[in-house]
Amino acid sequence: MPSTPDTSSSEGPTGRPMPKFGVPEILVDHGPARVVAVCNQKGGVGKTTTTINLGAALAEHGRRVLLVDMDPQGSLSVGLGLDAHNLETSIYDVLHGDTHVTDVLERTEVENMDVVPSNIVLSAAELQLVNEVAREQTLSRAIAPVLTDYDVVLIDYQPALGLLTVNALTASNSVLVPLECEYFALRGVALLQDTIAKVQERLNERLVLDGLLATRYDAQTIHRREVLHRLVEVFGDSVYHTVIPRTVRFPEATTGGVPIIDYAPRSPGARAYRQLALEVLARWDAE
Repeated sequence: MPSTPDTSSSEGPTGRPMPKFGVPEILVDHGPARVVAVCNQKGGVGKTTTTINLGAALAEHGRRVLLVDMDPQGSLSVGLGLDAHNLETSIYDVLHGDTHVTDVLERTEVENMDVVPSNIVLSAAELQLVNEVAREQTLSRAIAPVLTDYDVVLIDYQPALGLLTVNALTASNSVLVPLECEYFALRGVALLQDTIAKVQERLNERLVLDGLLATRYDAQTIHRREVLHRLVEVFGDSVYHTVIPRTVRFPEATTGGVPIIDYAPRSPGARAYRQLALEVLARWDAE
């Protein structure tokens, strides 16, 4: 049985008692996967960083993880050391129906973690999907054959409300929202909630909010502390206890093409994503 969080510990950066999460349950059987959209309509909030590093931290706990790059910029693919510009096949070919998803899978340097890569060719999919039947379910149909092979699928996509974004939300069980600790992030959450509600009502009734993740946090900055506390006031327990700090190690790890937990395993950023993985698993176990 998975252990329950101990909430008797000291206050965390969110102003609430920081739980101590127990060791996750060791899985004997794997799949079917929980599909999670790492979502925010605003760019530069740490979506790709979160997808890579949460995935790697979950893989450390024995979860089989698949990352899906749905961004034509291919940032996720590049962040895992792939040459996105010279891919022979990508998620575009899978969405187009020319290629089976298993033929596009790439192994990463992280044990138990694979990726479906992307590049600029994906930008053409938006227009091509318009005339497809059940176009919003294209990604869902594409990844369905491999869901039994993984425990978690994390989808990273572009900061826009186009058809690719709707596909990602329609294919997902839940949404994890990274947001930077700054004023405009608060304004964007309401719009994002409205989008999620519309997808839930019209396309995917099982879609739920996993939580809001504060990123690029600097405790020395009064504005960021105020924004974080306001976030908790408004959204309460929907905000993760874990907060991701601002650190130069993240862009360094991206340049190196590896997760921060491998590049700088003792850094505050690595510790934060390991803690986030424990918190995420605890929340899922409690459902």
